Amino acid sequence: MNKPKRYTVTTALPYTNGPIHIGHLAGVYVPADIYVRYLRLTGNDVAFIGGSDEHGVPITIKAKNEGVSPQDIVDKYHAIIKKSFEDFGISYDNYSRTSAPIHHETASEFFKTLNEKGEFIEETTEQLFDEQANQFLADRFVTGTCPKCGNEEAYGDQCEKCGTSLNATDLINPKSALTGNVPTLKETKHWFLPLDRYEDFLKEWILVGHKKDWKPNVYGQVKSWIDDGLRPRAVTRDLDWGIPVPAQGGEGKVLYVWFDAPIGYISSTKEWAAREGKDWEPYWKDEDTKLVHFIGKDNIVFHCIIFPAMLKAEGSYILPDNVPANEFLNLEGNKLSTSKNWAVWLPEYLKEFPGQQDVLRYVLTANAPETKDNDFTWKDFQARNNNELVAIFGNFINRVVVLTNKYYEGIVAKPSEFQQVDEETMAAVKAYPDVIASSIERYRFREALNELMNLARLGNKYLADAEPWKVIKEDEERTKTIMYVALQIASALATLSEPFLPFTSKKLKSMLNVTLSGVETSWNDVSTKEVLLPAGHQIGKADLLFSKIEDETIQAQLDKLKASKKANEAANKTVEPQKETIAFEDFTKLDMRVGTILEAEKMPKAKKLLVLKVDTGIDVRTIVSGIAESFTPEEVVGKKVTVLVNLAPRALRGVESQGMILMTETADGKLVFVNPDDATVTNGLQIS
Repeated sequence: MNKPKRYTVTTALPYTNGPIHIGHLAGVYVPADIYVRYLRLTGNDVAFIGGSDEHGVPITIKAKNEGVSPQDIVDKYHAIIKKSFEDFGISYDNYSRTSAPIHHETASEFFKTLNEKGEFIEETTEQLFDEQANQFLADRFVTGTCPKCGNEEAYGDQCEKCGTSLNATDLINPKSALTGNVPTLKETKHWFLPLDRYEDFLKEWILVGHKKDWKPNVYGQVKSWIDDGLRPRAVTRDLDWGIPVPAQGGEGKVLYVWFDAPIGYISSTKEWAAREGKDWEPYWKDEDTKLVHFIGKDNIVFHCIIFPAMLKAEGSYILPDNVPANEFLNLEGNKLSTSKNWAVWLPEYLKEFPGQQDVLRYVLTANAPETKDNDFTWKDFQARNNNELVAIFGNFINRVVVLTNKYYEGIVAKPSEFQQVDEETMAAVKAYPDVIASSIERYRFREALNELMNLARLGNKYLADAEPWKVIKEDEERTKTIMYVALQIASALATLSEPFLPFTSKKLKSMLNVTLSGVETSWNDVSTKEVLLPAGHQIGKADLLFSKIEDETIQAQLDKLKASKKANEAANKTVEPQKETIAFEDFTKLDMRVGTILEAEKMPKAKKLLVLKVDTGIDVRTIVSGIAESFTPEEVVGKKVTVLVNLAPRALRGVESQGMILMTETADGKLVFVNPDDATVTNGLQIS
């Protein structure tokens, strides 16, 4: 495409069954916002469109668990999500919701158009049904084993372990999420979009047309799906929460959430256009419009195969120019999990790190999972803030502003003759807008952010080499030139940082007094204008852009995660079922005695084993026990223990073990001795 007349940029619609976390931000919303802010800065016409996905099974499950209506759930979380995005600086032109009347109307009309054109297949098929709950089980009402990777906790629409998109009937050993029962198969009628009709179109459009410009992870997943052969996909579900199917025989059925949700981009655009007095259609139907979807990798199939097939079937819409999906972000080495509270939640971050939105935006961009899964750690968060934002970006700006106020009362000094280093530095500054823009336009946001920081590094190096604090004692005119050049770099940073660090950019522009003084710089000005901050311009006082994050702040976050982990382990710890009933005579065969551990040492080359000398009251014997991961040898010496003394001896790594120490295990996996605690109980006493 030649230079587009306008851009329509969408982000995946988050489910309103919980708040936003860092995985969502890194995968979708931060890169989209960087892209859009850049487009606006370069003078483009942009519609940045988002909204809440308020239909689908996850909403109804949440409502059932909390004993409220689905509407209560979506109202609550839509408000939380929308406010979080606003507070975090995600600069939507419109953030809507799929429960809005305009969306119901748009999605219904879209379905009716395709239905009237004969684009659907109506079929009666067998679907999973829960007899006890008396309802069909769609999507997340079913769990089972993934037929692709063997994950035993796959959902009926997708395996979150391998990312495979599924139908509920694909699952091995399916179970109802409502009752835990094994579902039966029951006939029901649904409308299907025959994706196989669009196989040739998709091959030509994506596999040929976008082989070179789409990200390998996106292209590869789409190719795998197409190579596997496309099949008809149901666009309706047996549910009572969602958009009613607008067709005869559609009673008790709703539009499948993955048919209805992407249409939310269109309805949100309509809502925005009506409010702004614009025509929405060019943003979706004009070939001079560039459409870009920002999504996570779990949504690739829906945005690159199903939604384009829907648009193609309708006939009047443009197709996405790119779908730059990211991979997953993990947290402290483990997969993010909403249900297990293993996440950094955006509302909590905003509360606990006030005024530090840009720190999180920076870290998530610098460590973005653009081509592979990446890991967020709090230690890395701290290091990037302290060693990069504070020590490089913040340090340069602080020195420039402080010295300008100290030497010239905040007035930009008139430079004298430029030396070669000044000319070279200014030339380097002018190159950065194009370099950063090139990375952004190729959706390489990590690379673009690194180039921005290279500009800050250039400023730091220039000041460190020029040493104005020393030169001023000998050559005031030279000092004026040094400070003038440094201020031009600071002005460039104020503009070029805006897509990545919008709050910092605003603060820096205020510090440099450019917003209201008529000298604010546009993106292209950095490359083309000879002077960004003119001599005689009055800047403001220094104010720290970033502050150091201390160890105790990070430890508090790690402690929160540790508490979540323990709570999960306790919640997921299952009590072993009772074993088979035995006769009293069977129990009396066990000879259990009170004993005391006299000596203990680690078994060589064995991670779990301790070799113990135990006084059983009968004798002193050797017992090998698998407790080394829970106790040191020093901790167990002198412990009173319960010993099964008539267990047949067994050789473990060449040492004969003559009995067994009785142990139990807590919910968090810690071994505990089952032992008598009365001081009058002596070695050798029997337990019966």
